[in-house]
This record gives sequence, structure tokens and C-alpha cells, in this order.
Amino acid sequence: MDGRNRRIEAVTAVDQLRRAFGCFPSGVTAVCADVDGVPVGLAASSFTSVSVEPPLVSVCMQHSSTTWPVLRRAPRLGLSVLAEGQDDVCARLASRTGDRFAGTDWTASDDGAVHVHGATLWLDCTIHAEVPSGDHDIVLLRIHGVSADPDAAPLVFHGSRFRRLAAL
Repeated sequence: MDGRNRRIEAVTAVDQLRRAFGCFPSGVTAVCADVDGVPVGLAASSFTSVSVEPPLVSVCMQHSSTTWPVLRRAPRLGLSVLAEGQDDVCARLASRTGDRFAGTDWTASDDGAVHVHGATLWLDCTIHAEVPSGDHDIVLLRIHGVSADPDAAPLVFHGSRFRRLAAL
């Protein structure tokens, strides 16, 4: 569809916005921690860098999440940017039932941050601030440590499915 035949429509439904937001490709992160000796985590595609000084990133958490209230009690959070081929890890972390860590290799730091093996980026974080925003909270995370593998291709989510980046 070219620009000549397009028009802006009034927002009338949640599904309309979900479909529209799906036009923007995003990476997928796993936000995880060891809580009382048990790994707890969720998948979030609303990750973005915020600031270098101080070092901050953000993720958005739905108010209806039952996992976020558990994670936010942890002293440290591990944020793993999932890599290409980790769609099964993402699906388990996004699931509302079952063992989210079944079949997933992970490491916990002494402070309780949990990172997923094979991810392209690991960040060791604490909560810096939470900003209520509509049906989500924008969670600003302060970065305390980083481990990056820039050669690993990221997992990309676009149009409600996983995609691959193409080299040019």
C-alpha cells in the first residue's frame, strides 16, 4: 500500500493498536531473577536503551502481570537479550502455565540476577524507577554489569511472529 491510498483511522479497539504496534520490529528480552531459590522470569519485547550516564534501560510491565510483582522484590534482575533460535525460550517465558525454565540453561549471580545462556546480551540490573503509564508501568533499570556477544544475531519479533535479520 503506497502513501497515496493510506489514511489515518481513529483508534477504536485494542486489537487495532496491537496490530499497529506489531509493525515495529523489536528484540525480545528475558527479565529474570532467583527469588527464594527459584528462577522466576518473563519475556518482554518493550526493551530500549535510555541513558549512558547513568546507565539505564527500560522495559514495560503490564499491570495484570502476576510475575512482575514477584520479580520486583529481587535485589538484582538479569536482563538477557534473546538470540536467534531462542524462540522456544521466549515462548516458555511468555507462558502463563508450566515451568518457564524447563529446557533452558541459565546462570544465577551471587546477587540473584538470572541470565539465559546463549543470549546476545546480559545486563545485571536494579530497579531505578517505575513510572505508571496506562495499563503498563515503564520500569527503568540501572545497569551494574554487562556481557555482550555482538556477533550473535538477536531474536526479532515483528507482526506477531519471530523473524531473522538479513545481512546486506
